[in-house]
Amino acid sequence: MKKERIGFLLFVFLILIGLVGCGNGQEETSEYNIYYINKESTKTIAVGYEPEANDTRGKIRELLEKLFENSDNPDYHRAIPKEVELESWNLENSQLYLYFNSAYLEMGNVNEILCRAAIVRTLIQVKEVECISFYVEDSPLVDAEGNLVGLMTAESFIENPGEQINTIQTANIILYFSNKKGTGLVPEVQEVHYSSNISMEKLVMEQLLKGPKEKGKRSAIPDGTKLVNVSVLDGVGFVNLNEGFLNQNYEIAEPVVIYSIVNSLAELTNINKVQISVNGDSNIVYREKFELSTIYERDLDYVDGSAIDTEKNSQ
Repeated sequence: MKKERIGFLLFVFLILIGLVGCGNGQEETSEYNIYYINKESTKTIAVGYEPEANDTRGKIRELLEKLFENSDNPDYHRAIPKEVELESWNLENSQLYLYFNSAYLEMGNVNEILCRAAIVRTLIQVKEVECISFYVEDSPLVDAEGNLVGLMTAESFIENPGEQINTIQTANIILYFSNKKGTGLVPEVQEVHYSSNISMEKLVMEQLLKGPKEKGKRSAIPDGTKLVNVSVLDGVGFVNLNEGFLNQNYEIAEPVVIYSIVNSLAELTNINKVQISVNGDSNIVYREKFELSTIYERDLDYVDGSAIDTEKNSQ
């Protein structure tokens, strides 16, 4: 009788172990992740997954199928838009070739880079896949500036670090505002206190939208402009503003508006270039000549040196 009781308890114990193994801990110990995009469309989200396939091509096929499946979680969604189809793929000498239909090119720059990052990070986990090439139909993928994207690995993409403990920190940031006449930019150093959970690029944009603290300067960004989101991928800052950005204030010169944003963000060490969009749409010409589809680099030619000298002399 005693042996039967011991056997029964051992059986219950093994069942409990099995239940724990099937719980939330599975995602933490998963060997593979499927990468999705968060609901704000600013970064990728890793979700643990255990492939059923044991062979290389079977794993690739299974991971691809998961990438094309919809997510039931409201906090993230599939990275690949419904219109985008994978026409074929091939693994050769540790290089994975992916061939998409023409709908791939219809994605906005931010979504395309996020989508590409999610695909690469998911598939590069397969041990036999060392690099990945993207094709749209039969042509190699090019970026927004027409440059060949080329081979990609997981290290091809740089994103913001994950959530940190919520603490208050202090930083000095450099923002570029308009001079009084609206003809040039004037830098302003602001000391700001902020939560560690906010990214530096978001902090810069929020302070830029609040306007200058010092006299002799004015905000270059049109009234009514609000930040939808901002993200950094591969050294490029993607700024998504609401329709208020299209409100025209002709007292401020056109390049002053654009480079107020570009130069302010480019002061951050993780940003080299900036692209602006309005409600996710970058196929817009701002006023007369500034195409938002262009990725702009920092340009200090628009800084008003005389305004800086006047400011120094008044101090």
